[in-house]
Amino acid sequence: MSAQPKSTRHEDADAEGAGGGAGTHHVLVLGAGYAGMSAAVQLGARVGRRRNVRVTLVNAQDTFTERLRLHMTATGQQLAELSIPELLEGTGARFVRGWVTAVDADARTVRIDDDRVLHYDTLVYGLGSVADLGAAAGVEEHAYTLNGPEDAAALADRLARLGGSGSGSDSDSGGTVVVVGSGLTGIESAAEIAERHPGLDVVLLGRREPGATMTPKAAAYLRAALGRLGVTVRSGVEVVEVLPGAVGLAGGERLPADAVLWTSGTRVSPLAAAAGLAVDERGRVLTDAALRSVSHPEVYAVGDAAAIRQGYGVMHGTCQGGMPTGVHAAVSIVRTLKGKAPRPFRFGYYHTPVSLGRSDAVVQFTRPDDSPRRLHLTGRTAARYKEAVSAAPWPTYGRMKKMPASGAVWPRGGRFTRNGAPR
Repeated sequence: MSAQPKSTRHEDADAEGAGGGAGTHHVLVLGAGYAGMSAAVQLGARVGRRRNVRVTLVNAQDTFTERLRLHMTATGQQLAELSIPELLEGTGARFVRGWVTAVDADARTVRIDDDRVLHYDTLVYGLGSVADLGAAAGVEEHAYTLNGPEDAAALADRLARLGGSGSGSDSDSGGTVVVVGSGLTGIESAAEIAERHPGLDVVLLGRREPGATMTPKAAAYLRAALGRLGVTVRSGVEVVEVLPGAVGLAGGERLPADAVLWTSGTRVSPLAAAAGLAVDERGRVLTDAALRSVSHPEVYAVGDAAAIRQGYGVMHGTCQGGMPTGVHAAVSIVRTLKGKAPRPFRFGYYHTPVSLGRSDAVVQFTRPDDSPRRLHLTGRTAARYKEAVSAAPWPTYGRMKKMPASGAVWPRGGRFTRNGAPR
């Protein structure tokens, strides 16, 4: 695929400038992650063909990043290339490729690549989150991340040079890979690296035990699986520094590391705060019950970029919650264009799937507030379930093109979210 497809160039030119036709309502969606894609596809399918509404999606790449699978990219596995312009075909939504470098919430403009300006009447802000490179000294200089395909590919190259090209390979080389962060991304990454590169020593570091939010049985299975893969787990530790060839722990201990993957903590783009939007202490846009910015109601915030409060607290960033926020923002915009009031957003969690290599996994089913239920899956059944979850977004977007209402079905959370208006 070329860096800039012809269709993208054409739509770039068509979307520039203030205007379009008189009376046209411009909806701009920033970010084509799980939430932003959901918003753009929903809007395009519902209103994109109208003459008086223009929907434009802006993203830095023209391919969709499957963040749920970046730990696979990091171990050299090839993923399908998913074209954003191709998915939008037939919806009426346009695509603009470029980096968002500034948002002016008062002028209602967005600057792209520092040299193009797009105007909007309604904005969907979905720029998401990345690993927090400022969480400890040396992370930005010496650690790898899974912030995108390029970062994951860089780690894959390093791992291949350290420990051979794939699962079961014999190699005279070797080394130690330290994965910092015992959350879901860290667990999946450590397991994948250990399985694909058995000649490497993989160490998983974190403040909490892996699987700390699961039931004791599910957590025990997860930790046993890591043990079978040869992953060394150290909990109750805090990494305070990443050095060339080592990580430094609180208390002064240093652990050797030939490669460090940082998965501990996330940060959001500073663009929302710089634009004057009301944000929380982490820079996430504060929203009302309909996902509108509390300071700029013409701006909707979705996915990781938003601080969305439900009855159980502020939502955390996951695909299962991100896609519904994008759909809800789109439906709310459509209602507003029809002169109707948008409805409150309600969402309840229902599972936590964690892969442990390609043929093993744990799926912890949850209550709407994300606390664990007794039911869980393990082994190959769980692995098939996890693969179905990871593969679901793209065909879901395709169905939404034909049947937009199919995307508006998700668990509302019952009593856990009934009084979930932001406060």
